[in-house]
Amino acid sequence: ATGVIVAADKTIDMDRFAGKKVIQVPVKQAIRVPKELIEKTLRGEGDIYVATSSNKGATENKKNEKTGIYKHLMNGVSHMLPLVVCGGVLIALSIALSGIKAGSGADVTNPFFKSMLDLGVTAFGLMIPILAGYIAMSIADRPGLAPGLVGGALANSVGAGFLGGMVAGFAAGYIAKWVKSWNVPEGLKPIMPIFVIPLVSTSLVGVIMYFIGTPITGFMNALTGVLKGMEEGSIFLALILGCMISFDMGGPINKVAFLFGSAMITQGVPSVMGPIAVAICIPPISMGIATMMAPKNYEVGEREAGKAAFAMGLIGITEGAIPFAAADPFRVIPSIMVGSGVGAVIAAIGKVADHAPHGGPIVLPVVDNKLMFIIAIVVGSLVSAIMVNILKKIKK
Repeated sequence: ATGVIVAADKTIDMDRFAGKKVIQVPVKQAIRVPKELIEKTLRGEGDIYVATSSNKGATENKKNEKTGIYKHLMNGVSHMLPLVVCGGVLIALSIALSGIKAGSGADVTNPFFKSMLDLGVTAFGLMIPILAGYIAMSIADRPGLAPGLVGGALANSVGAGFLGGMVAGFAAGYIAKWVKSWNVPEGLKPIMPIFVIPLVSTSLVGVIMYFIGTPITGFMNALTGVLKGMEEGSIFLALILGCMISFDMGGPINKVAFLFGSAMITQGVPSVMGPIAVAICIPPISMGIATMMAPKNYEVGEREAGKAAFAMGLIGITEGAIPFAAADPFRVIPSIMVGSGVGAVIAAIGKVADHAPHGGPIVLPVVDNKLMFIIAIVVGSLVSAIMVNILKKIKK
């Protein structure tokens, strides 16, 4: 071959191209300017690729490390997407067909729908471990998979959410990569990938996640105390709760806000849950709208996930936005926080109250001031969708 063009947004085996002139670009660039890339290749442009197993190759390929971090992240996101979609749709259907009951939230009692709900919850439970596992595998190959999966499971158990899963994935991957670089006796080399690397890496990741879990618990308790000290029905409280709900979408900060709202319902104060119910559905709905408004800003898989996210938002499943936040956290998270904050404030001004510990349009039958509830969701979702697309356009 005269040269090789690699257009990929996830990690692939590059060693097969050792000795060839290689041009590496994101998928979008290859779609936009294919002729230019082909002409560059025919002119002999590109860098000679040296296998990563070679020490010499490590230096020449170091410049791709920044792109590599994004590829590692996308490798985790692409493997997580099917779980988010199938799990979210199953949960959404089971709740939508069962309905919402005031005071108790989703009322899934039918055995068939309960089984459907459990299946969806199981798929969601695998979401963070898969994200972490495949991030780690992208970094360190197969030896990184086990510590990544375990780290993701620990992130779930300590309530660290998808942000904790990302930390676990990168930690597991780079630790496993470091252990792989050890200069060991010849007799140990055969068992390194299947025994030594996974064992050492998993142990170290376990220690890291243990130290992460303790401060998270303390932080959750402190946040709960702060919220209890705020004046009920205030716009500032609604703004804080809206931002908390959307920050980590099911993580510790989200849980503090949601549990606080649920507790206030039991004390006869449903007005606190009103802004929360609005904020819960804005992240997935807004990302669904964003993919429809500017499809060129998103990969094919993300556009498909956007449709599922929109449906999940209608049922109040905030986690539908996680794939987008994981793929581009510095643009998506601020955008959905702003939209959720705006929606929550509008709900507070409109005296919206929710009598069920759940969110999204599905709770409309048990909501006071229904019109303001809908207006808050629409405005907040549009704010987030427009903001994230503006930020992505600036990046492009």
